Amino acid sequence: MLRGARQVGKTWLVEKLAKEHFTYFLKVDFEKNPGLMALFEGDLNPVQICAELEISTGVDSVAGKTLLFFDEIQNAPRAIMSLRYFYENMPELHVIAAGSLLEFVFSEISFPVGRIQMQEIYPMNFAEFLLALNFRKASEVVNSPIVEVSDQIHNFLIEKLRTYWLTGGMPECVKVYSETQSLKQTFQVQDEIIESYRFDFNKYKPQTDVNCLNMVFATTAATIGQQTKYTGLANDYTIPTIRKAYESLLLAKVARKVKSVVQVGTPLEVYASDKKFKNVFLDIGLMNRIMRLDYNEALNHSNLLAIYRGQLAEQYTGQEFVSATNTQLYYWCRDAKNSKAEVDYLLQSNGEIFPVEVKDGPSGRLRSLHLYRESFKPNVCFVFYTGKQAQLADEKIVFLPLYFAGSLAKYGYNQV
Repeated sequence: MLRGARQVGKTWLVEKLAKEHFTYFLKVDFEKNPGLMALFEGDLNPVQICAELEISTGVDSVAGKTLLFFDEIQNAPRAIMSLRYFYENMPELHVIAAGSLLEFVFSEISFPVGRIQMQEIYPMNFAEFLLALNFRKASEVVNSPIVEVSDQIHNFLIEKLRTYWLTGGMPECVKVYSETQSLKQTFQVQDEIIESYRFDFNKYKPQTDVNCLNMVFATTAATIGQQTKYTGLANDYTIPTIRKAYESLLLAKVARKVKSVVQVGTPLEVYASDKKFKNVFLDIGLMNRIMRLDYNEALNHSNLLAIYRGQLAEQYTGQEFVSATNTQLYYWCRDAKNSKAEVDYLLQSNGEIFPVEVKDGPSGRLRSLHLYRESFKPNVCFVFYTGKQAQLADEKIVFLPLYFAGSLAKYGYNQV
């Protein structure tokens, strides 16, 4: 089962897989053909279901040669329940299901735990963006363990990163930009996607206040990188109403909560707070459109990290971490009187926890990172910036170019 927000490319991936590896492709789209839901109103016998699908679609279901695909399966809860019987009674038949807003359905049905392999699908990360633009070698650099790069390659990657921050990684947006090189046309697609997300608000279950949802949706995108509370996400609504709206966005995969910790230890979840948090939006391009970023400023600003007070850099880093690890994100904060401090992210690897900051560079202030070092004595600290790889060896601080965020999360760092 492929899970993920709307329009992140789930259907395209399955269709590509079917074309390359299967003789027959039996696609059941419950959104385009809601009448097919009637096939699942009986006893969920997979043999009978396949027989009726063969008649209604004209496609054979042959074990080992057919890929059976249930698309938009959130519209057919009993089809989700039927997956266990396909697993138990027709194990040789390849079956894939995909849908958005699935989490709203899971609470209403008996879910076949242990019989379905889940795969989360995200917007295209920076390496995939480069690949889509036919920069294959550059993509390999970004998607490999961290290495030293030449000035020419570094400058090229920083400029492409600037473009990625505007287009984002939604597949249709990347496709339009790749074909037209037009940011204007790309932004039009982003607006259409955002509107489709707002249209989905009426489908969120249990029903949430749509006006509150709209406000939380916009505020979540606008406050990336800022510590907040539920009361900071919307005005004139009760905390339970705001919380319900926010948690609906989390369930719909539109946003991801970054939990705060004061004390650091493994596992971090034990030390996490639910009262104060930050957010990572689904996609940096969509985030920009909701915020109405001045793209001329973004294209012409000499310092990427200065755009929107560093919010884009922190969103990008978090988005790359999510794509690489599919794990809960955390950050460290200390609210001591007259001594507030915050480290943007905490990465967990092989039982160790590493602090990660997104800053202007070696000359920038790193007061919070130094306070963290003094308190928890990490083996190494990381700072992402727009410069090339560098180290403050005595302080065990490694500076890395922003385009290696996904690589650090995926492969770690072995050069200290």
